Amino acid sequence: MKYTPSAIVIATLAGLVFPSMAHALSGKVTDANAQPISNAEIEVVGSTLQTRTDAVGQFTLETGDATLDELHINAPGYSHKTLRLKSDQKILLSIVLRRSAIEQVDVTATPFHSSIMESAQPVTVVAGDELRRKQASTLGETLKNEVGVHSSYFGPVASSPIIRGMNGPRVLITQNGLDVSDASRVGPDHVVAIEASTAEQIEILRGPATLFYGSGAIGGVVNIVDDRVPSSSEPKGAFSLGHNMVADEDHASIAYTGGNNQFAVHIDGFWRDGGNYDIPGTAVLETAEEHEEEAHEEHRDGVLENSASESKGFNIGGSLLMENGYIGLAYGRLERLNGIPGHSDDHEEEHEEGHEEMSEEHDEHEEEEVGVLSDLKQDRWQLLSELSLDSPWLSGVNTRIGYTDYEHAEIENGDFGTVFRNETLQVRVDLLLQEFAGWRGALSFEGKTSDFEAVGEEAFTPPNRTDSYALALMQEKHFGDFLWQLGARIETVSLEADPIAFGHDEEDLLYFDDLDFDPYSLSAGVVWDFTDDYNAALSLTHAQRAPSASELFSYGAHIGTGSFEVGALFSLHDGEHPHFNDGNDVEEEVSTNIDLSLRKHSGNIGWVVNVFYNQVNNFYYQRNTGFNSDDIEGHDREEEGEHEEHDHGALPVYVFEQDDAILYGIEAQLAWQFAEPFTLTLWGDSIRGKLDNGGNLPRIPPVRLGSKLRYQSQGWEAEIGVARYFEQQNNAQRETETDGYTLVDAELAYTVAGNSSDMTIYLKASNLSDEEARVHSSFLKNLAPLPGRGFSIGLRGVF
Repeated sequence: MKYTPSAIVIATLAGLVFPSMAHALSGKVTDANAQPISNAEIEVVGSTLQTRTDAVGQFTLETGDATLDELHINAPGYSHKTLRLKSDQKILLSIVLRRSAIEQVDVTATPFHSSIMESAQPVTVVAGDELRRKQASTLGETLKNEVGVHSSYFGPVASSPIIRGMNGPRVLITQNGLDVSDASRVGPDHVVAIEASTAEQIEILRGPATLFYGSGAIGGVVNIVDDRVPSSSEPKGAFSLGHNMVADEDHASIAYTGGNNQFAVHIDGFWRDGGNYDIPGTAVLETAEEHEEEAHEEHRDGVLENSASESKGFNIGGSLLMENGYIGLAYGRLERLNGIPGHSDDHEEEHEEGHEEMSEEHDEHEEEEVGVLSDLKQDRWQLLSELSLDSPWLSGVNTRIGYTDYEHAEIENGDFGTVFRNETLQVRVDLLLQEFAGWRGALSFEGKTSDFEAVGEEAFTPPNRTDSYALALMQEKHFGDFLWQLGARIETVSLEADPIAFGHDEEDLLYFDDLDFDPYSLSAGVVWDFTDDYNAALSLTHAQRAPSASELFSYGAHIGTGSFEVGALFSLHDGEHPHFNDGNDVEEEVSTNIDLSLRKHSGNIGWVVNVFYNQVNNFYYQRNTGFNSDDIEGHDREEEGEHEEHDHGALPVYVFEQDDAILYGIEAQLAWQFAEPFTLTLWGDSIRGKLDNGGNLPRIPPVRLGSKLRYQSQGWEAEIGVARYFEQQNNAQRETETDGYTLVDAELAYTVAGNSSDMTIYLKASNLSDEEARVHSSFLKNLAPLPGRGFSIGLRGVF
C-alpha cells in the first residue's frame, strides 16, 4: 500500500517526549472524518505483537526490544493500511483509515500474512458474518458464489470447489495450512472432510499456488482456518442453530476459546442431519444411453432419492502461550453418513426419507433396501507453533505438523463394498528471515507421506504411496510505490503402487515401476500503488505438477461417477476388439500462468478486475473414449463372474490422457455503497478451456453474472441476490450442452446486540423461482438438478 503523509501525523522520539513509553508504541486510529475506529487490529509484522484499539480508537502496544519495521492496521469496513517505520524509532501515531466497500482481510495461507489487496496473486477471503451467511453442508456449495469459484456438485452430499475450471488433484484443500488428506481429490463423489460451520475464515488462492503448497496446488488453494489450536486465550465463542426445509435438515454448532496468561484452550463441535432434498416440480430424471436419445423418468415425489446425509464432529485443542508466541496441539474427529445420488434401486420398494432411511439403528427394523451409502470417519491431529525470534538471521519460526487417518466405505444394500483409506503425515517449517537490504522473506521446508488404498470388489485404483519433499524461498520488498514478490520451489515426488489384475485371467498381475518426478516452480509478482485508492498487480508463474496416483494407476469401475476409469499409464488400442496396453510414458504437467489485476480498494465504490491466461503443457484430463466397459478386453470376466451380484451394467470408459491446453478468462467484482445502509454488489466471471489440437476441455463452467443488494441498519439486515448462469455450448467431445438458468436468493435477519455478545435470528430463501438448474461441471448433471425452492430459519450468535 502507498504510504502518504496523512498516515503519520505525529512522529516524535518517545524517549524524549514520552519517556514513560520508551518500550511502547501508542497511537489513535480514526476515519477520514476524524471519528475514532474501535476494535481495529494493529500488528507488528515479523513478530507475534498485536493489539486492538479501544472504544475511542486508542491503542498501546508493549514492544520491548522488538524491531519495528512494518505495521499492519486493519478494521472491518475499512481499507487495509501498511506503515513502514524506522527500526530505531518509538513513535506516537495518528492513523487514518479510509472506508472500503470491499471487505479486506489478512491472508494466513502465505508466510507473510498480507492483505488481499497486497497480494500479486488474486485472493478471496470469506470470514465472519459473511461466512456464517454462506454456510452450506459442503465446501463447494459454501463457496460456489465466489468470483472464479464454481462447484463440482455431486448432489448436495459431495461438492468440491472448482477454481478457474480446475479441481481434483490440481486444487489443494488445506486446513490451517495442512493438507486435508481425504479422498475428495480422487473423485467428485467423495466429500471434502471439512465442516465450515466451525471455521473462522476460508481463503481462496486463485491460480497456481505451488510456491507455497507444492505441485498439488497448480490450480489454486482453498485454506480453511479455524481456532482448534488457539494462538490467544482471549475469550470468544460462537453458536449456530438452524433448519433447512428443502432437505428437512437440522444443524447445530458451537465453538469456544479461552484460558489464562499461560494456557489457551479451544473446543468446538457440530451436528447436521438431513433427508432427501426437494427438486423443482418440473425436473425430470435424465439418462443418456449410448447411441440413443435421452430418456426421461419422473423423480419420485419431487425429491432426489438417496441424497440424505448426517454428520457430526468435534475438535479439542490447547496451546502453551509464551512471550514470543505459542505452541499447541489439537485432535479432531469427523463422521459422516450420506447417500450417493444416482445409485438408488429403481426396483426396490419406496423407502422413507431422511435420517430414518440411513440410521444404522433403524436398519434392523426396515425391510426395504436402500441405495449406495458412503460412511466416512476421520481422525486428525495438528501441532501448530508460531514463535518470533531475535537472531541475526531469523525473525521467527512457524511449524505445522499434521497426521490424518481417513476412511470411508461404500455400502450397498447393507453390505460393505469398497473401502477407501488415506493415512497422511505432513511436516512444514517456515523460517522467517530477518530483513536484509529491504527484502523480507521466508525459507520453507516441507515433507509429506500419504498411504492411500481402495480395497473391495469395485476398487478402481490400486493401493499406492506418495512421498514428497520440498524446499521453497519467498521474498518481497518495497521500492517506493512498488511491492515486489519473488519465489522459487523445488520438490521431489515419488509414487509407487501395488500390482493390479489385468487381462482375462484374474491371476495375471500388472506390476508398476516406481515413478519419480522433480517439479519446480518460479514466481514473480508486483503490486503498484499508482495513485491513492488504486493499485495494479501483475503475477507470472511457471509451475510444474507431478500427476496423482489416480491419474496414473486407475483401471476399473468407479461406481460413484458411473464410469470405467483408466489411468494415463495405459494406452488405448482401437479396432474390432478395443483394449488397453500398459507402458505409456507420462510427464509432469507444466503451467505458465499470467495474472493481471486492477483494483480500487477505498471509497464508497470498490472494484477488482482480474484477467488470466494459463498455458498448460502435458495437461491431464479424462477423455470419453466412446466405448463402454463391455467393449474392453478383459472386462467380460468381471461382468460374468465375481461381480455378478454388484452388476452395474456397461459403463462408459474414460481414459486419462495428456495434451497441451489453454485456460483463460476474466473475473470482476464491484461493490457500491450508494447510501449509508445500502450496498450494491455486481460480479461475474468467464472461463474458457481449450485443447491445443482442437476441441474443448470437459466440464468447464459457463459464463455467469450476479448481483446482490444489501441493507443493514439498526440491527436489521436484508439481502436479495440474483445469479444468471448462461448456456454452456463450448463442450468437449461427447459432452452435452447445458441450459442456462437464473437463481434468486434472499435473506432477512435481525441482530440483538449486547455488551459482549450478539444474537441474530435469520430467515433465508433459496431458488425463489423454483428454477430447474443443472450444473455443467457435475458428473451428475443429468441425474441431480439443484434443489428447488427452499427456506431456512435459524439463530446464530457470538459471545
